[in-house]
Amino acid sequence: QVQLVESGGGSVQAGGSLRLSCVVFGYTYYSSACMGWFREAPGKEREGVAVIDSSGYGTRYADSVKGRFTISRDNAKNMVWLQMNSLKPEDTAMYYCAAGGFCDLEPGRYPYWGQGTQVTVSS
Repeated sequence: QVQLVESGGGSVQAGGSLRLSCVVFGYTYYSSACMGWFREAPGKEREGVAVIDSSGYGTRYADSVKGRFTISRDNAKNMVWLQMNSLKPEDTAMYYCAAGGFCDLEPGRYPYWGQGTQVTVSS
């Protein structure tokens, strides 16, 4: 059974930073899978934030986070991270880790999901 567990969310003031972590259990193909971070704000649809390919060198970001967020992974540890800098109030959302997609920002393409970690940015 594939399980993804996120951590690292919290409450910060605008301009602050957070680092989200995701550890993956039971996914035989983790090292060859695309990984992604997505977010869902109240009243809004889930959207792609950042994705990373199996090598760790290919990444893609939503325009709204380019230059502020960085996605990375360690295949030996079955982990992926999202470093978030210069946070803005509009970054407030539940953040989800997802696995096994097509290395794009479309949530529907990812079969495995974590439970999410809340990020709240105050002005």
